[in-house]
Amino acid sequence: MKASLFALAAASVFAPLSAVPAFADEAKDPTIIVTGRAAADAAEERVRQTPGGADVVGYQDYADKTVVSLRDTLAFSPGVYTQPRFGQEVRISIRGSGLSRGFHMRGLTLLQDGVPINLADDNGDFQELEPIFFDHLEVYRGANALRFGSGTLGGAINGVTPSGDTAKGIYARLDVGSYDFLRGLVSAGFGDERASAWGALSADTGDGDREHAKRNSLRGHLNVKLKLSDTVSTRFYGSANHIVQELPGALTEAVALSRPKTGSFAGDQHRDIDSLRLQNRTRVEWGSTSLEAGVFLNSKELFHPIFQVIDQKSTDYGGFARLEHDDQGPLAFTLGGEIRRGSTRARQFLNVNGRRGALTLDADQDARTANLYGEVRFRPVEHLTLIAGGIYADGWRAREVSFSTAPTQNGRIDFDQFSPKFGMLFEPVADVQLYANYSRSAEFPGFGEVFQTVGTTSTFIGAIRPQRAWTAEIGTRGKRGALGWDVSLYRATLKGELLQYNVNVNGGIPASTFNADRTLHQGVEAGLTLEPTAWLRLRQTWQYSDFRFRNDAVFGDNRLPVVPRHALRSEVRLGGEALHVAPSLEWVPQGAFADYANTHRTRGYALLGVTAAAPLLDGVDVFLDARNLTGKKAVGDISATLRATATSAIYYPVERRAIYGGVRARF
Repeated sequence: MKASLFALAAASVFAPLSAVPAFADEAKDPTIIVTGRAAADAAEERVRQTPGGADVVGYQDYADKTVVSLRDTLAFSPGVYTQPRFGQEVRISIRGSGLSRGFHMRGLTLLQDGVPINLADDNGDFQELEPIFFDHLEVYRGANALRFGSGTLGGAINGVTPSGDTAKGIYARLDVGSYDFLRGLVSAGFGDERASAWGALSADTGDGDREHAKRNSLRGHLNVKLKLSDTVSTRFYGSANHIVQELPGALTEAVALSRPKTGSFAGDQHRDIDSLRLQNRTRVEWGSTSLEAGVFLNSKELFHPIFQVIDQKSTDYGGFARLEHDDQGPLAFTLGGEIRRGSTRARQFLNVNGRRGALTLDADQDARTANLYGEVRFRPVEHLTLIAGGIYADGWRAREVSFSTAPTQNGRIDFDQFSPKFGMLFEPVADVQLYANYSRSAEFPGFGEVFQTVGTTSTFIGAIRPQRAWTAEIGTRGKRGALGWDVSLYRATLKGELLQYNVNVNGGIPASTFNADRTLHQGVEAGLTLEPTAWLRLRQTWQYSDFRFRNDAVFGDNRLPVVPRHALRSEVRLGGEALHVAPSLEWVPQGAFADYANTHRTRGYALLGVTAAAPLLDGVDVFLDARNLTGKKAVGDISATLRATATSAIYYPVERRAIYGGVRARF
């Protein structure tokens, strides 16, 4: 779709607002979508009952950012490693999850309003989440995400949209900035506790900060909430996405450091997504006991010219249920389950300048992932809670090929794993918590790992195994006066970690996956907030990541590539909610290794930025988001390889200098 059409769409979104009068109400805050806090408060209470790393990211935390990707929302969530590659493509990793995956994501469960968006083979495209629609995000690291049916190393991230009774009125926002970026957003909510509706529409376009990185999208969301009785309520959700993204590709290190705007036009590589998600969640409450159940249907079309044109149409559906009881007595529990089933018509064509050439593969892919989980929380004495639980997961992946021009294998592979969890939560004084847990996790391989393409041959890897890990964690979170903190130390011992390396980095052939023998992931996840006065706030996160092989036959005790050992983000905000300026620093003192052989490490870097906001009229304000102010050239992300050389095109540069700004209003 042409950029001009998206500009017209954005303009048409805002045109109706000129007829809506602004109401003089000093309580309105235009920097946020919602004014109600009930949902976020409930999420924070669930975090306080969790014996491990978890936090809630409110929309206010990133309201002054031009939200391009989940990186902009999660930058100050402790333990969440995010690095942009280009456009909305970003690496998201928690505790080394999906560490070597150089595309898409793995090892995390992504949800919107409690409903998973991962496909049935547990992989997914995070681009289908529109962060600017969210009221808040819930981040549960590792086994602490059990309540979302997640048993992965990384955990779960749940984006929660507002409801019409808490986000009444019309909210509008317009962002403009570098590289011809333009985004329009409008949302509206109305209703009361008995019936309400909230909807949002966004459109954006931009050239990106690299050649061949143009993107445009059109997204919509609607939810309707009905209270059927004093005990029963239900919500219906609908989300639609149209995303067109050019892929600039990875660069050699020399080019990334000297000409970071360089992009690849070979094959006119794209990742274009059209998707529709329909969901329902129904909740029944009996005093201190509640049952929540739901169903979902996801339909998706992917047009993805890379080494070949990948053309897929998929339908995923499933359901979930969760029973919870907590009467503040000595015993509480959670029981739940989820099932996802999906089928994909997977075709591949020769890539003729980004268009379909001759058909090379036509296959039907089917997958299922299901789990049952439970957790019991026992309070033997006041301020102490003991937790025991577990999750049983099983699934299968199958493919049947009807046409192929190269040697290709059909096959089916089945998995099942049980992962127990034990924990303790102690609150010696109000608003101070100490916790510890010990848990197992398991990750099943998806289609990309089970059916791997190397050169022209698509192979069924029946020997691929699930990734398993035992993780020990201790930590503390709390608030005392002006100081708030969230600190976790973890150590995960893995067997069969799913690691990838680039088969042919110059030819664009995706990575192959193998099971490592034994690996170790350990580190520190720390967040600190200091707010001595109403006009001064310091917040920062620090991650220490020590990921390595353990006596591997080939790599010995080498460090795993991609993630640097230290990553620090700091921000100082001067001013109040309405008028403020906030300079920020992202510092990686030493870069990550680029290969498993540990022959090359990238350079460290420091990026400076600033955000600001100021009132313009009653209910209207303006904002500024400036990034990489010094124009630093550095490598931000890496697609791992076995042994890096000077010609290895595996590097993605950090975001180039950019300035964004805009206006937002609530009517």
